[in-house]
Amino acid sequence: MRIALVNPIARRCQGYHSAGKFIPPLGLQVLARLVGDEHQVDIIDEAFGTEETADMLTPDRYDLVGMTAYTSGATRAYELAGVCRERNIPCIMGGPHVWAVPDEAAQYFDSVAIGECDEIWPQIIKDAAAGELKPRYDGSLPPLTGGIGRAQQGLDPINGKYNMGCIQTSRGCPIGCDFCSVTLFNGREIRRRPIDEIIEEWNSSDQPFMFVVDDNFFGTSKAHAEWAKELLRAIIKRGKKRHWFSQTSVNMGNDPEGVKLAQKAGCCGMLVGLETFNEANLKTYSKGLNTKVLDKYRTLIDGFHKGGLAVFGCFIMGADEDTEDVVADTMLKSVQIGVDILQITNLTPLPGTKLYDRWMEEGKIHATNYPEDWERYTFVETVYNPAKMTSDRLDEVIYEMYHAAATEPWVWKRTIKTLLRTRSLATAIFVHQTNAGFKKLAISQAARAKEQLGFTPDDNERTRKLHKACSFNCGKAE
Repeated sequence: MRIALVNPIARRCQGYHSAGKFIPPLGLQVLARLVGDEHQVDIIDEAFGTEETADMLTPDRYDLVGMTAYTSGATRAYELAGVCRERNIPCIMGGPHVWAVPDEAAQYFDSVAIGECDEIWPQIIKDAAAGELKPRYDGSLPPLTGGIGRAQQGLDPINGKYNMGCIQTSRGCPIGCDFCSVTLFNGREIRRRPIDEIIEEWNSSDQPFMFVVDDNFFGTSKAHAEWAKELLRAIIKRGKKRHWFSQTSVNMGNDPEGVKLAQKAGCCGMLVGLETFNEANLKTYSKGLNTKVLDKYRTLIDGFHKGGLAVFGCFIMGADEDTEDVVADTMLKSVQIGVDILQITNLTPLPGTKLYDRWMEEGKIHATNYPEDWERYTFVETVYNPAKMTSDRLDEVIYEMYHAAATEPWVWKRTIKTLLRTRSLATAIFVHQTNAGFKKLAISQAARAKEQLGFTPDDNERTRKLHKACSFNCGKAE
């Protein structure tokens, strides 16, 4: 068979996918490796554009089309499924959104795959080749052994070229945040791949930079940390030399050995879900680990820096305790405690999460014209009614942030600060490149917001805080 694996993208947030690195959708590379040599597999990734996808999905080119999508890409996925249906090309969809709303997705696709698909994908291919594709397949949470979880490294899409690689060493997260579906989708237990298999895949990639996509690389317990350090030692001893980053809990900053091993293994930084400086909001998010160390954020971030790693701090705006000043206050405080790369997003109730179920029952979500409105669940638009401001007002104060980030010359200042803190040129370069991507995104988002909202932010105390956060001088951490 000739198979197309498609990554549909929400057109409302196209800038998010083209501001920096082009990152492979790892799930499609994993499925591609499992197809078998007797079949031809192409990836079509709409991060490189949506204009030509429909023209490529023709029956003279493909016998089966598979898609995986997050919620924001579901609307586009359904459109492309309609194209395939018109052309009599069998089409199947998997991923987190389908897992959350399988009956909805089944209206548009010939088949849906629920949950992790590594074990069931070979049977799906076999059934499709025989013309006996079933309406539904249910996956499980298998042990990550025998090649489960391994991707086909180096497989580029036919409509573009990735400039970094992805690898996964584990699945699952024990934290269970209220707004996140990972614990429900991949399980509360952290399942690990055999270290020898990880190293073999690591060495098979030619990319100079890698994203280790684990949801929680270092974990939350001593046993988790010891396994991570064992892997890091193996990368140092046997792995191809390259730079990389991953995602972890803030507690890693309290393990000097782990941080230093990561840096020695080539790590430049860790994406850390700090979420908020408000303890009540953390409790609402079920972010118990962060609640315990909220007053130690600065110390923990210093721990990353002392080991040579940057902190990619992620914050979420729009919880019940948040007011109009939350974005400016968060941005200013995050810079004060030493965050190197800052990401602020709108709180988004994704289907399949506890947050979504609760807010739907309360009637708090207003973007419910599904499936069209799924394309609004992009983390850059407010799709519900916040407690202490309107949804439009939250979008406006986030627009103020983009406007400040777009107009201030802050990227090099962050780079120099990181170099002073970490004494690592590689880490400083990583921070510079990532922040340059965010700067590009801020310019794009500010222009889009100005067109939609019809005003330029006023000079007020809140916007002055935002500009101050961008323009701190280039000394040591404040």
